[in-house]
Amino acid sequence: MNFTKKQILFIVLCGIFLTNAIVAEIIGGKIFSLENTLGFPPAGIKIFGYSLDFNMTAGAINWPIVFIISDIINEYFGVKGVKYISYLTAILIVYAFFVLYAASALPPAAFWMDINKLDLQGKPLDINNAYSMILRQGMGIIAGSIIAFLIGQMVDALVFSKLRQWTSNRMIWLRSTGSTIISQLIDSFVVLFIAFYVFGKWDFAQVMAVSGVNYIYKFTMAVALTPLIYLLHYIIDKYLGDEASHQMIEKATFN
Repeated sequence: MNFTKKQILFIVLCGIFLTNAIVAEIIGGKIFSLENTLGFPPAGIKIFGYSLDFNMTAGAINWPIVFIISDIINEYFGVKGVKYISYLTAILIVYAFFVLYAASALPPAAFWMDINKLDLQGKPLDINNAYSMILRQGMGIIAGSIIAFLIGQMVDALVFSKLRQWTSNRMIWLRSTGSTIISQLIDSFVVLFIAFYVFGKWDFAQVMAVSGVNYIYKFTMAVALTPLIYLLHYIIDKYLGDEASHQMIEKATFN
């Protein structure tokens, strides 16, 4: 079976999108210090009475890639393409969590428990409990992340499309960065609001404060990664050919 360049491009972009979204959800249970990672002192940002540092979910490492690829899909396949891969990704994220829950519920083998009874520092370790704690996330976090993902993706796709029409396909940086900044603002607040206010015990001020710090990071990353959009655009245009690329973009603009 022979695939066209357009089909191959869509498959590759969807593969990158799916992989990064699902991996980000799985690794999201770990919280790391961005300042320590970069060798900086704690930020201590004052928001709504809270002194907050950049303690980020590990999923923040590759989550910006999801929105970049989303913009690239929108660029060449339109809003319909983004909606298709977003709904599919949400379904697969739910499926992945069910598999992870099932895997963590399996009775552990005695020899596996025995050979992993000590951690790297020689301290007692319950490997089965650690496995379950790492792979299982609270239902609030799961619900919040999926709802925020879908809302963020739909907003990103629509804003990107509108900016593209207003600028007549000029200023890639504006439609890409602008759509990501707006969608990430919604994503940052929705996921924490659902996970820790609706299902958790955080007060509203704390949700707003932590969401604010998360958004500062995402805003910075959206701007910093703008050159990557141009690089991917250049590579894809070379792959498709200028004429085919132009036709796809024009069609996607009003798709």
